[in-house]
Amino acid sequence: MTDPEMTEADRQAREQAAKQRFIALSLFRLSGIVILVFGFLIMLQQFDFVSGQKAKIMGAIIASAGMFQTIIVPRLLSRAWRTPNP
Repeated sequence: MTDPEMTEADRQAREQAAKQRFIALSLFRLSGIVILVFGFLIMLQQFDFVSGQKAKIMGAIIASAGMFQTIIVPRLLSRAWRTPNP
């Protein structure tokens, strides 16, 4: 619902803020997926800089960070940015 006392400038500002927040959430999800895939590639030993058991441990840590960024961070941000009901 829209507030009848809200000016057009206020509406535009809220709409712009909503667009920026949507882009930020989308970028967090996308970068989290990239980090997750990078972690899986490390676990599969696709890179020369780490191999053996160290690759599996390092890949699992990076993949879990990517999973956290993909799932948890956008939820925390959307909860923080939620507009309170009057």
